Amino acid sequence: MLLCDFHIHTKYSDGSVELRRTIDLFGQAGFDVVAITDHVVNGDSPIGKLAHRFRLTVGVENFDAYISHIRQEAERALQKYGMLVVPGVEISKNYLSSEKSAHILLIDITEFVPACWSYEKILLAAKEQNALTVACHPHHMSDMSKNTLFLWNNRDKYARYIDAWEIANRDDVFNVISLKKYPYIANSDFHKTRHLYSWKTLLNCEKNIDSIKRCIRHNKGVAITLFRN
Repeated sequence: MLLCDFHIHTKYSDGSVELRRTIDLFGQAGFDVVAITDHVVNGDSPIGKLAHRFRLTVGVENFDAYISHIRQEAERALQKYGMLVVPGVEISKNYLSSEKSAHILLIDITEFVPACWSYEKILLAAKEQNALTVACHPHHMSDMSKNTLFLWNNRDKYARYIDAWEIANRDDVFNVISLKKYPYIANSDFHKTRHLYSWKTLLNCEKNIDSIKRCIRHNKGVAITLFRN
């Protein structure tokens, strides 16, 4: 089984750890596959405008440099740790209302997707790139984070666009995902070093991106584990 984490932030957005150090933390901990998914935040709301003002988001102006840096670190991670590193983003549509807000992981992305687009346009653009789409922390969270409930509340409309849902995020478990029998994964939503110790995904597949995406989409050979120090 491959030990995986597909939801990791660095100083490219609101993470507290530089990309290189983040790669080393996960590599030294024995992970097989990770995805770097820094925020791409919408700019059409007061919350989103603050993220842009304080440079807590990847933008169209630095997206290519961001992806290039991840790919450079991916080569080093593969040689040093045997760890596969996949580039991604977390599309973050943040509004004052939790019912209007949603976050979506786009994993194995190659072209920039703005967060100000409609949900349908974002998800279809991801599909055109064959990126993996994951609805992250889709239900109520226990910490002080703002809930992002839009996709779950509108799941009848959007579920067909989504490859998987986070059934666990950091220390939270969303039982409603299993009750609906949606494809699932579990992630850390890593922002700080201590977040390494949290829920993770186990995949029974080959260590290459095509096999990983197929395994998650079919949701066969997928398990979750609570990774502790």
